[in-house]
Amino acid sequence: MKLAGSPASKIEDLKRRLKIGVLAVQGDFAEHISVLKTLGVETQEVRLPQHLEGTDGLIIPGGESTTLSRLMTIYQLREPVCQMARCGKAVWGTCAGMIMMAREITEQDPAPLGVMDIGVRRNAFGRQVDSFEQDLSIAPLDGPPFHAIFIRAPSIIRVGPQVQVLAQLADGRPVAAQQGKLMVTSFHPELTRDARLHQYFLALSSKESPALAE
Repeated sequence: MKLAGSPASKIEDLKRRLKIGVLAVQGDFAEHISVLKTLGVETQEVRLPQHLEGTDGLIIPGGESTTLSRLMTIYQLREPVCQMARCGKAVWGTCAGMIMMAREITEQDPAPLGVMDIGVRRNAFGRQVDSFEQDLSIAPLDGPPFHAIFIRAPSIIRVGPQVQVLAQLADGRPVAAQQGKLMVTSFHPELTRDARLHQYFLALSSKESPALAE
């Protein structure tokens, strides 16, 4: 699927019609919102279940996954987010958000949402000092490699039969994947000036996403 081949007029119309929620209980939600606003998209900070109403897609940002999980429980967001995914709306998890979306993780804590058929290992690349940057070829994106920033990043250790790997490192470890309208990335696209993944997510969030993303 390629967003880049979509007519510019369709993409601009899409931006005007969409409203994207960003989970804002913890982590780098402000950076995602900044990218979306740069793209001209209406955004909604999501801290309570009612904030999901009227949104076409949801981004679960990076942060501290254990804290993120506990706050989602406290604010009664877990089931509404799961329901959103089950109803076919687009959900994108970055870094800690990927951990939350997984069906299972290698550690006992946190408890993931289980909405995407992947297995994930937390802190797969080491601690904060082991953070790194890597140029990646990402399947849905035309143009040059995507400069990905990995910070205490998780990795995907299992993919289900309906999951498509979108990007992997040279050693074969998947770091981006998609299952229908669900998408995860190990890295932080919101920390770069490259908005192509956010644009791709907008296409997924549209009811017309198959046509726009082919």
